[in-house]
Amino acid sequence: MRRYSSIIKKIIAPIGVTLSLMGTGAQAEVGEPEKEDLKFGFIKLTDMAPLAIAYENGYFEDEGLYVTLEAQANWKVLLDGVIDGQLDGAHMLAGQPLGATIGFGTQAHIITAFSMDLNGNGITVSNKIWEEMKKHVPHKDGKPVHPIKADALKPVVEKYKEAGKPFNMGMVFPVSTHNYELRYWLAAGGIHPGYYAPKKGDISGNIQADAILSVTPPPQMPATMEAGTIYGYCVGEPWNQQAVFKGIGVPVITDYEIWKNNPEKVFGVSKAWADKYPNTHLRVVKAMIRAAKWLDENNNANRPAAVKILSKPNYVGADADVIANSMTGTFEYEKGDKREVPDFNVFFRYNATYPYYSDAIWYLTQMRRWGQIADHKPDSWYMEIAKKVYRPDIYAVAAKALISEGKMKADEFPDFATETGFKPEQKDFIDGISFDGSKPNEYINKFPIGLKEASKI
Repeated sequence: MRRYSSIIKKIIAPIGVTLSLMGTGAQAEVGEPEKEDLKFGFIKLTDMAPLAIAYENGYFEDEGLYVTLEAQANWKVLLDGVIDGQLDGAHMLAGQPLGATIGFGTQAHIITAFSMDLNGNGITVSNKIWEEMKKHVPHKDGKPVHPIKADALKPVVEKYKEAGKPFNMGMVFPVSTHNYELRYWLAAGGIHPGYYAPKKGDISGNIQADAILSVTPPPQMPATMEAGTIYGYCVGEPWNQQAVFKGIGVPVITDYEIWKNNPEKVFGVSKAWADKYPNTHLRVVKAMIRAAKWLDENNNANRPAAVKILSKPNYVGADADVIANSMTGTFEYEKGDKREVPDFNVFFRYNATYPYYSDAIWYLTQMRRWGQIADHKPDSWYMEIAKKVYRPDIYAVAAKALISEGKMKADEFPDFATETGFKPEQKDFIDGISFDGSKPNEYINKFPIGLKEASKI
């Protein structure tokens, strides 16, 4: 019924709608969608929620879009689907559009005009490893003091090295937030996570590594650890909490504690698709902004309803209790040690949906730090790539349209008249090293472990 009413609305609507934006004097035009039937891909993680909610709440249909959401086997299959046109767009790792555009792995110009969330990941270790780590973790009132640093893991890793055994850990993809967060945490504790050397044909990421990191798809993480193939992993929810529920592992830290309010996933499309269907793209972003707001509004009041939706087999497909453990503002570490983490999942607060250039630059600095970018690049290169991939200009048009339509308020967004796309210098990292996105090489040079500005592997 909704589809027919939307068709009628289209017939009587003008071909293009000019939106006067009160108070700014700016105008934005969002015409009718060039393509109505769309297929979007996602991985079974709770942070795909903006897609599910935009679909379930009818926000896509409000924009005249008829969307199919399709779970993908892994991140490579998902990216390939967007590149070859089988998918119109997808829930992506924040590093994927950047990695593809600079040619690490598959070369393709992918862009993002929408950041899907902040935080949402954790690092889990097996029960056996936790028992060893625990000896080196400070306790208060019988409970571990958080955040738990990788310093506590270092003696365990050294024991494995002395015995000639590799210390294996899992992450979800070479350009994933999880890879960079796990590496960041390990290196902050003096554990070398290894280098990539693409010019030498070595993209294992294990050169000089104390801990060996390998790719495992998110839903397979708990079973892979239970089988003993890996001793720990970094992944998004619900796969850390699943380890707690199954009694096979202990999440030791969340990414919120590694880097407070870090950007996580994005919605990615090919540049060619965005150029061909600009109005469709704007309307997709509009729908997802509304979904993100719904997920966070009234102090997360809608999260229980979101959990029920996400637990469906066609979305995340995990038990609602497992998803709720983190999605509703708590996080369980050791079994029974449930703590308040209200910002474990953030979808709209703190301008979470805005695609900041500085977020893109942080990912590029980590690609350079670990050798995925083989050669030194000037600061100007980082700026150029960030602006090529992250598109706050598209986001601003969609946001202003929502304001004009009365669906959103101007104070729910950055001030588009003054916004530079760069966050103020960020200091909430577990190692205390601050990040200024306008000075990428200065940032890279601060780390004791990692490639420096001019070094090579």
